[in-house]
Amino acid sequence: MNIDFFKEETDFELNQQKNARTWISRIISDEGYELKQLNYIFCSDDYLYSMNQKYLNHDFFTDIVTFDNSETENTIESDIFISVDRVKENALLQQTTFEDELARVLIHGVLHLMGWGDKTESLKKQMRIKEDACLSLR
Repeated sequence: MNIDFFKEETDFELNQQKNARTWISRIISDEGYELKQLNYIFCSDDYLYSMNQKYLNHDFFTDIVTFDNSETENTIESDIFISVDRVKENALLQQTTFEDELARVLIHGVLHLMGWGDKTESLKKQMRIKEDACLSLR
């Protein structure tokens, strides 16, 4: 499978990588997309904040930044950066486990690559429903 996991400025390593790869690959395939390459880079809050400023001109912390590197429609080729610090904090705020929040963020980035948005409240609700549907397949 063409899903790899890396880390920058964190010691975090994803447990059960094989299960995560299988689950994410199945979602991609079920949605009619071809997986070329998907790189998840786990990092610190400061690392992702810096990237958010540099590449997106956003001056705020975030849990995820997704870069779509695909050159053809219906293909997934991307680098997805995830702040482990932010996922931990969001898990507390959402009163869920770190593992469940991380799974939500992992699939959230993939859904963005498939055209799902979250810029408005309506789109956020639709995204959450889709995330929940994907999470139920884990």
